[in-house]
Amino acid sequence: MYNRIYSNIYKKIKKYDTIVIARHVGADPDALASSLGLKDIILHAFPKKKVYVIGHPASKFKYLGALDKMSEELYQKSLLIVTDTPDKRRVDGVDASKFECSIKIDHHPFIEKYCDIEWIDDTKTSASEMILELVLNTRLKINKEAAEKLYIGLVSDSNRFLFHYTTPKTFELISWLIKKTKINITELYTLLYLRPIKELKFQGYVESHLEVTEHGVAYIHITDEILHQYSVDPAAAGNMINNFNYIEEALVWVVFSEDKNNNTIRGSIRSRGPIVNEVAATFGGGGHIYASGVRLKNFEEADSLVLALDKVCEDYRL
Repeated sequence: MYNRIYSNIYKKIKKYDTIVIARHVGADPDALASSLGLKDIILHAFPKKKVYVIGHPASKFKYLGALDKMSEELYQKSLLIVTDTPDKRRVDGVDASKFECSIKIDHHPFIEKYCDIEWIDDTKTSASEMILELVLNTRLKINKEAAEKLYIGLVSDSNRFLFHYTTPKTFELISWLIKKTKINITELYTLLYLRPIKELKFQGYVESHLEVTEHGVAYIHITDEILHQYSVDPAAAGNMINNFNYIEEALVWVVFSEDKNNNTIRGSIRSRGPIVNEVAATFGGGGHIYASGVRLKNFEEADSLVLALDKVCEDYRL
């Protein structure tokens, strides 16, 4: 099956002169790295093609590269490739149904089919890892610029290879990538983890105000007022969720942050055992079994989610 999917994707990339690449709203490093890295790879193989990466910019990750603007004419006779996005409503900046042909490359559990060709593998660490596999199994070629992006995406989404879906194949790909392109991984880690002092102080606030339920859900509500106090945006809270992996009393941990601009509460959920994506789905979210996200209407819904997660933790401990 895999040989066929690699071939089908490559044939579409080769066929279309104009290619638009998109990813999910609220982009994280993997979403940006997989889409921008794929652009570099396509242009390296086919320099005459027009390739655009669409979506709202994320200033925190601007080192990954610049984004392009979408226009109506780009829908005409173009190929769309969406990375790291399981459902149509979360595609950022484009309407997938308007393109002549579309491809999904995603490592999340299946939610819905919205592209003509769909390559889904939820055993992979990241969409970036899948792009590396695509290169290895087709006539596409990787360059250093793409390699740097994909390394950052893979490291970020695997939390430095700590998550359960890191496999021997993952390390084989990384070994090949470093040997092939001679990227400087020390410099890349600096880009990924360097933070301003305001974010460090904000993390201190989060650590000091976490609450833990009876059965092991650590959680915090971060209001718009607190975000302004520390001069950080709502994404900053979600981006630090993996820093709380090692709380002895917590099986599950959740950070809720208020997003006034979009009139929503962002929730990032992680787990060290209990399955959380099923709970997230009941609140309109989703993701991996141990790493999920939600967007809620208010903090009352957040409290309801915490109660549901606490019940999952209780059942897990039985």
